[in-house]
Amino acid sequence: MATQSISKLPILVRDAFKAAQKTGDLTFYQTQVSILQFNGLPFQVRFSPALAKKPKSNKPRDSKEVIDPFADPPEGLFIAHLPSHNLVLNKFPIIPDHFILATKVFKKQTDLLEEDDLDAAFECLRAYRENGEELFCFFNSGEHSGASQPHRHLQFLPVESMRSGIEKGQSWEVMAELLTKTPKPNLPFAYFSHTLPESPSSTLLHETYIKLHNNAYQVVHGSRPTSLTTSISYNLGLTDRVMVLCPRAADGIQIQDGNGDDIGLVALNGTVLGGTLLVKSEEEYSALCNDQSKLTDVLKAIGFPPSKVEHDGKL
Repeated sequence: MATQSISKLPILVRDAFKAAQKTGDLTFYQTQVSILQFNGLPFQVRFSPALAKKPKSNKPRDSKEVIDPFADPPEGLFIAHLPSHNLVLNKFPIIPDHFILATKVFKKQTDLLEEDDLDAAFECLRAYRENGEELFCFFNSGEHSGASQPHRHLQFLPVESMRSGIEKGQSWEVMAELLTKTPKPNLPFAYFSHTLPESPSSTLLHETYIKLHNNAYQVVHGSRPTSLTTSISYNLGLTDRVMVLCPRAADGIQIQDGNGDDIGLVALNGTVLGGTLLVKSEEEYSALCNDQSKLTDVLKAIGFPPSKVEHDGKL
């Protein structure tokens, strides 16, 4: 299949999203959103019943066959062919124009990203920037990262779409962009960040990613990796200006209501590096909004203590 130009990627994505909504190939769910603060960093919390209804397994009830949604992407979700990847829409978005970069050939989500993965991802980020828009990319890898599919894929959210529903007067920006500032913002979990040059090569992108991953590996295991494999859970956040990586210790945490009764597991994926949390029930949403100390509890639970990391984000 011939590759396609993505120089007008924002238009391609919006047109594909609108068409898929009309044909029913995707189901978009509106959300409620509130802005919470942690040490001056804005986090948006979104509530959508769609997260509870979304299929939790890619295995049919009466079959042992594993369905790979990226092996042969449905035409109604398809956006564009790249040399080694396909661009497809997320089938169950709660943020408009959520799309995915998936390898054409099956590769493991738990393996290290390769140069062509990061090069293709940055091509998408660059296309949005050159059209006067911003894009946030995230990657989930490992059992505690929020990953749901074994086929390697990176996900993208247009920043303007991430701002949808936020009331006027409320301030929010992609958190990853703030995590390279000096002094580095304090979060209750370890993270590593790096500012990218204006036009990084694929080699530089990959070298940066490997350095951040190796730092995270040392936090988890206490030593540097001895081979080009990964045995940690982590999230990667990427814009055309920064790369951020955080090792994960847990999916999330059970939170309680005012009476101390469990009301649900708040589990986070790589959107946390964009300053975004998605919850599945109105009870969870209300609990977080009414008691912002619960946000601190969730953020502490998902990662490793930042005390192991020096202020410059390096060990």
